[in-house]
Formats: sequence, structure tokens, C-alpha cells
Amino acid sequence: MPRSLRSWFLAALAITAAGVVAASLWASAHPDGLERIAQDLGFIDAAQGPGFEVLPDYTVPGLGGVASSVVAGLIGVAVVVVLMLIVGRLVARRRPKAPTS
Repeated sequence: MPRSLRSWFLAALAITAAGVVAASLWASAHPDGLERIAQDLGFIDAAQGPGFEVLPDYTVPGLGGVASSVVAGLIGVAVVVVLMLIVGRLVARRRPKAPTS
């Protein structure tokens, strides 16, 4: 990766990480809209949980409070970045080379 591209990538990653930290500080512990409606209408107990949870309720087991949400968010960002880098490399390999004149 060229140096200027790497600098932009690292800057974007730092800004994203700062956004995750800031958003975690304002994250609400109250139920979201769908959960609230299910509570208000009395069918919250009919809900079924997922088959498995990697980061249940956007938290990291063993950590508490805001730190747990921050770490869960950073893990999410890391997973997305790695997946996008993999997809980018696969797409770049399939792209035909430009003919040289």
C-alpha cells in the first residue's frame, strides 16, 4: 500500500475509532424502539433469542460499563475493516490489467 494511501487509511481508522468511543459514551441502556413496543403491547416474553451471540447486547463479557461497549464497538470496526480489505484484495485480483502501450 502506498504511503499516502496508508496515511489516509490510518486517519480514517482513527476517526472511526474516535466515533465509536464517542457513540459509546451516549449509548442508551433503555430498550430500543422495537423492544419498547413489545414491552408496551405485552408480547416481549414471546420473543426468542438468537441461536448464539458473539457480543451480546454490544458488550464484551467480563468487562463492565462503558469500557465494554467501547471494546465491542472497536471489535466490530476491526471485523468490518478486515472483511473489506479481504474483499478489496479479491476484487483487485480479478480486475484485468490495463494494457501498456
